[in-house]
Parts: sequence; structure tokens; C-alpha cells
Amino acid sequence: MSAIDCLAEGRRVVIRAYTPADAEEFTTRARESRGVHSPWLFPPEDPRAYATYAGRLIDDPTKAGFLVCERERERERERERDGEREREPDRDRDREAGGSGAGGGIAGFININNIVRGGFCCGALGYGAFAHAVGRGLMSEGLALVLRYAFGPLGLHRLEANIQPGNKGSLALVRRAGFRLEGFSPDFLFIDGAWRDHERWAITAEMQVGQVIGS
Repeated sequence: MSAIDCLAEGRRVVIRAYTPADAEEFTTRARESRGVHSPWLFPPEDPRAYATYAGRLIDDPTKAGFLVCERERERERERERDGEREREPDRDRDREAGGSGAGGGIAGFININNIVRGGFCCGALGYGAFAHAVGRGLMSEGLALVLRYAFGPLGLHRLEANIQPGNKGSLALVRRAGFRLEGFSPDFLFIDGAWRDHERWAITAEMQVGQVIGS
């Protein structure tokens, strides 16, 4: 796989940056996943909204965006781009419909926002799984890759995740990754028409190293 595209690779997934070419698949997956995401998050569902959303993650130095993609599909994507294999008609029809095949393509996304350097060296984590990937462990693997990248090449020391108490899936994800609960923030973020309470979870580079050693 192209070193430019792949930022880190695990057993089943890779993480890579957003690109304009991902608009169709990302927005289709977002529309398919409304029942999973609502009322917790609202990723872009049309190409214009995606262009604005992805553009900020690509261009803003206080943000870093990662797509969690299934590894085999990414390899096929690179071979197709490089002209090493003929496109398969069934998959072509899938992509023309806005998908990438059941169990393939973009599994979810993990973004680091509000990156502050200097003595803080911290960022705020946001993420979402698409419906076809829920319950398969792909986001756990993807988050582990993002943590290693954030505490390695990005040079961060701490990541925070603010999560609504009722969002059981998101809470389970950060627990598995080794985040610790640090507090509770009433009326923390304005989401879906109201100010929502959030739990504050965080992990540091030292904690992440400990997780790897203990695994």
C-alpha cells in the first residue's frame, strides 16, 4: 500500500487521511448509519457537507482526521489505482451505488480536534463507526492505531474524549482502549438542539505505553 495513504496498519484495518475521493462512500455510509449515530453525532451525508468537513480536517493544523478502513479493501483500492488489476464488475456496480461491498471499505472515522501544542500537547477525540462495522472490533483496532500515531508521529501527550453518559458504545470503546474516567461536565456541548451532559475520559502517552506492555 502507498506509504502516502497508509498512516498505520493493523491486522484487519489501516488508518489513513481523508481525501476528496472518499466523499461518495463516506456520505453513503453516513446515511446508512443514521440509526447508529443518532442522537450522538451527525457526520456529513452529502458531498458538499463532506467537502467542508474533510477540508477542515485536512487543512487545519489544529485537527487530524483518520479514516478506519478494512485492510484488504484498501489493498484492492491501491492496486486498482496503480493499474495492477482489472476492476471487478460487481464491485464497480457497488461503488457506483455509493458503497464498497458488504464488510468492506471505510469502517469508521476517528478525528483529533482542538490540538494544542506547547506545554499542553493535547487533543480532543471524536469518532464514529459505520453500521456495517458495528460489533466487529474494527474500531477498537483502529483506535489503537490512532493512539500510537498520536503519541508517536503527532507528538501529543494526552487525548481527551467527552462522551454522553447514554452512549454505551462510545464508552465501551474508550474503556477497552485504556482511557480513564476523569469527571463529569453538565451542559458541556450543544448537540441535537440542546446542551448535553458529558463524561470526561482521557489517556496519556504513558498510559498507552502501559497498555501495550501489559497486553
